[in-house]
Order: sequence, then structure tokens, then C-alpha cells
Amino acid sequence: MAYRLAELAEIVGGRVVGNPDRQVESVRTLESAGPEDLSFVTNPKYRREAAQSRAGVLLASELLEGVEKDYLLADEPYFALSQLMAILFPPVKLQPGVHETAIVDPGAEVDPQATIGPYSIVGEGSRVGPGVELHSHVVVGRDCKIGKDSILYPQVVIYARSVVGERCILHSGVVVGSDGFGYALHDDTHVKLQHGGRAVLEDEVEIGSNSTIDRALLGETRIGKGSKIDNLVQVAHNVRLGAGCLLISQSGIAGSSSLGDGVVLAGQAGVAGHLALGDGVQVAAKSAVFKSVEPGRRIAGIPAGDMGAWKRQQVLIAQLNDMKKRLARLEVMIGSGKTEVDGDR
Repeated sequence: MAYRLAELAEIVGGRVVGNPDRQVESVRTLESAGPEDLSFVTNPKYRREAAQSRAGVLLASELLEGVEKDYLLADEPYFALSQLMAILFPPVKLQPGVHETAIVDPGAEVDPQATIGPYSIVGEGSRVGPGVELHSHVVVGRDCKIGKDSILYPQVVIYARSVVGERCILHSGVVVGSDGFGYALHDDTHVKLQHGGRAVLEDEVEIGSNSTIDRALLGETRIGKGSKIDNLVQVAHNVRLGAGCLLISQSGIAGSSSLGDGVVLAGQAGVAGHLALGDGVQVAAKSAVFKSVEPGRRIAGIPAGDMGAWKRQQVLIAQLNDMKKRLARLEVMIGSGKTEVDGDR
């Protein structure tokens, strides 16, 4: 289906520069777009690619110098893109009902507007809300709650007593509510601590493929409203995330640590146990956090410290070889008695 450019501009609250009647059929990259496509430029460094693109329309925050196209201008182009993608690539809703191969315990409650896909299981005492989609081979254990309009893709596993809020999205392979890594050492043997708590996802949480949220030893592991978790992320027992956190791929949080609202862990960042990261903290990729962090700080490194100081350290490290040579020459000049220093050739 094609849309007039003016229609799309009205939907996203933007404005048209150029032909408002241009037909837009899809959104594509600058390299693959054609005259009936819209592409987007969120960084001016792609101006050359935009000029060379065959795209009929560019979505941007401002006109690009020397790039003659029809434009859809928006104050927040990336947010506008999300709105356009929802229109041009609408999600396919499953038809409500329980597949003949699914197993729903007689003691479970499944709303008539929910979908239970092939070979999926809903355990005793669990409640599945309206508009929920359980795709194939999903397992929901006993006494769980799956909130309205949440989507669980194939092979998601929800352990007993876990809670998934409304409008959550769990991608394939996600496990919520598995036991945390807790053992007591007795007579040189690691004795398992039975985990009696639960895992809770608040509304509008999205979790990427093969990520895990462990249940609490006691109490709750809780993921705050609107938080987004990438693929291959580990959240340990009794961790608490505030609202709107971002955990990027391969990051991990050890047991009983808490993150405030809007915290960002970049790829492969790690947070040790029993720490508190305040609201708005940002942790750079591959960093290791070993102590609590005040709100609003940006940290990096191993161990993680102030990000600005870490960047300056990286610059100095790159200069060490040259500094070594200069020091060797200086030693000779002041009569240290050395005439040659290893590496000073």
C-alpha cells in the first residue's frame, strides 16, 4: 500500500519540503531505496550517500546541503521512523484461540482473545490476559501471570510464579524465572540454595533472544517499566532495574545489585553483586563496575571510573612509546651515562 508523503508527515507531526503528493510505498536503506521509497538520514556524515541514493524521500531533522530530494522533516527523526515502520511494516496478529496441540491445564485461565500456539503449555493456576500471543513451543509454568497484549515468541520459557506485565515482548529463547546461581559451601561441596522468590517484568519490557532473568532467592527480581534488554544478557537473582533501562548485548548484572531509572549498560559491560547504580548512569562497553555509582555519572574501564578520565588515559597509553623514546634521549642529554636504551632506535 502506498501513502502520500503529506499523509505520512501528518502522522509523525513533521513537515514536507518538496512534493506532498509523492507516493511512498516502503522504507529502505540509502543504498537500496528507489523513487517510491523513503530513507532516513540521522547523521550528516551520510550526506554523500544521501546525494547518491535513488530514494524519493529523505527523513531528516533538517535539509542536507547539496542534496536535492523531497524531504520529510521531523524534530525527532528516529522517533518518526519508529512511527512510520509501524505503519509500513505492521506486525501480523495471530488469530485468538488455543491450538489443538497446545496443553492448557484445567486450572489455568486463558482469556478468549488470547492465542496459545502449537505445542505450547500453560500450567496450573496461570493466567493469560487478553490479546496475549504465545507462539509455538512456549512454556508458561504454574501460577504465572502474562499481562494484556504481551507477545512471547517461540521457545520462551516462563518458570513458576513469574509475572510478565502488559505489552511486553519476549523473543525466542528468553528464560524468565530460572534459579539464580546460589550455593552454600559445606564439607567441600556446593549445596544448592533453593530459590523461593520470583521474577517480575513490569509493563512494556522487551527482552532479546537467549537472555535470562533469574528468580530471586527470596523476594523479587524486578525489571522496571519500559526497560529494554538486548540478546544474550544475564540478570541475576534479586536484581532490580528501574524504569527505562537499556542493557546491551552480552552485558550482565550479578546478584542483588540495583539499577535506577534510565541506566545504560553498553555491550559486554558487567556489574558486580550488591551494588547500586543511580538514575541515569551510563557504563561504557567492556567496562567492569566494582563499586556503587552516583546518579548521572558516565563511567568506563576496568575497574570502571570516570569516563572522561578513562578517555584521557587511553590517549596517554597511545603516546607511551613515543614518550619512552623522548625520555631516553633526555637521559643521554643530561649525562646519565646511558648511550642507548632498548627500543630507542
